[in-house]
Amino acid sequence: MNRFFFKKVKNIKINDILKSLGLKSLKKNFNVNDINELNEANINDISFYNSNKYFESLKKTKSKLIITNKKFLKIIPKNKMIIEVDNVLLAVAKITLTFYPNSLDDLWDVNVKHLDSKNFKNLKSGYNVLLGKNVKIGKNCSIGHNTIIEHDVIIGDNCNIGSNVIIKNTVIGNNTNILDGSIIGKKGFGFYPGKKKNIRYPHIGSVIIGSDVEIGCNNTIDRGSLSNTKIGDGTFLDNQVHIAHNVKIGKNCIITGQVGFAGSSSIGNRVMIGGQAGVSGHIKVGDNVLIGGGSGVIKNIPSNTKVMGYPARNIRNFLKENKYND
Repeated sequence: MNRFFFKKVKNIKINDILKSLGLKSLKKNFNVNDINELNEANINDISFYNSNKYFESLKKTKSKLIITNKKFLKIIPKNKMIIEVDNVLLAVAKITLTFYPNSLDDLWDVNVKHLDSKNFKNLKSGYNVLLGKNVKIGKNCSIGHNTIIEHDVIIGDNCNIGSNVIIKNTVIGNNTNILDGSIIGKKGFGFYPGKKKNIRYPHIGSVIIGSDVEIGCNNTIDRGSLSNTKIGDGTFLDNQVHIAHNVKIGKNCIITGQVGFAGSSSIGNRVMIGGQAGVSGHIKVGDNVLIGGGSGVIKNIPSNTKVMGYPARNIRNFLKENKYND
């Protein structure tokens, strides 16, 4: 997985990882390439398993090195090398910092400069637009007043970026509109609640926004922790939508105002969600699903379903349960 927004330490060995976890070193000290989720990991990457929700990914993963706890030891295939820890997510945070020691830093880009529109093809811009190093902007784009686009961001052709927008750690397709006040690519709300203090979880993923997408005013879209946060082609987001880390939203969805997606939720194609609905973390919503306004989605929703209420359930049942007599 390409993480060109974050600098990785080279030549990390297994004993460097074990040391970060307070575990004993091995006699055979071999290289470990990177840390990735099960479905993204290659043979020389380290990955982790902390929930049976990911059992299918465990069976298919290329990774030979798995972090887990005592609960799942018997589930891990015998051809994998296991690193047993008490808290898997805390261990993943420590290992991520070993590979990416600056990944907790989320300060502003100190190297931004005022935009010179002459460096781009047919670019229209407002006042006080700031760009970081290596930003790529396609032809026929526009950028509003007081917008900041940080280093290495990629924006496709025919895109319109509003005023007071901040974009970092993000790749954007063609013909996409991002309205005023949106913040895209900041770190997610991931942490381990310790006894003495909360411990931040590093976020080394990106935000990938497709083509023909519209992002409404004052949206917040967090970058992924290990994987990327993704918004598919043709999807429209209304104002004040929050998308947490690792969320995957499919193509041609319509998400209305004040909808919130918790981390690692997955939304299919052509999904429509009414205002102020909430989707819990690690939930999967299928294709062609309609979710009524104010609903709370706390379990997987199959394709071609209409749901409403809390917890979200078949809309016919919801209407029957809430019918009242005149």
